[in-house]
Amino acid sequence: MVDERPKQFGGTHRFGAAPRPGITRPTQGSTPTVSGSPGGASRATTLGLGLGKGAQGLGKSKGLKRHMKIQRDTIYGVTKGDIRRIARRGGVKRISATIYDDVRQALKERLARILKDVISVVEMCGRKTVSVTDIVFILNKQGTTLYGYDPSFTGIRH
Repeated sequence: MVDERPKQFGGTHRFGAAPRPGITRPTQGSTPTVSGSPGGASRATTLGLGLGKGAQGLGKSKGLKRHMKIQRDTIYGVTKGDIRRIARRGGVKRISATIYDDVRQALKERLARILKDVISVVEMCGRKTVSVTDIVFILNKQGTTLYGYDPSFTGIRH
């Protein structure tokens, strides 16, 4: 009489399904392998099981994400309320609805002009960091003196 014990990975399947194609059943003392898989890859990785598409983390995966972030112009970070507060500080009582985009455009142009000069000063000094004295120097040079940030500022660059 032959001792017939059921093998762990052999025999009939639990729900009557056929075995997966490409999977070879292990023999005694061997590990399960997938036909055509590299030696170091795990069975779950080769079959595409497990962590899924987004498992690499945000911003690291090459594939498409579930939700695409809509890029918008960053000048709209200056909100309507911000513009109203600036106008109130300047003494404005009533603001037209069409003025907000014009204010944003003027703010963007002025900031671009200031940053262009600041970058040229920083590059001439051979630095990579913009300091407060750089901004005060450029504003003074452009004719808009900014008080209260560097009282000992004499206009001489080091």
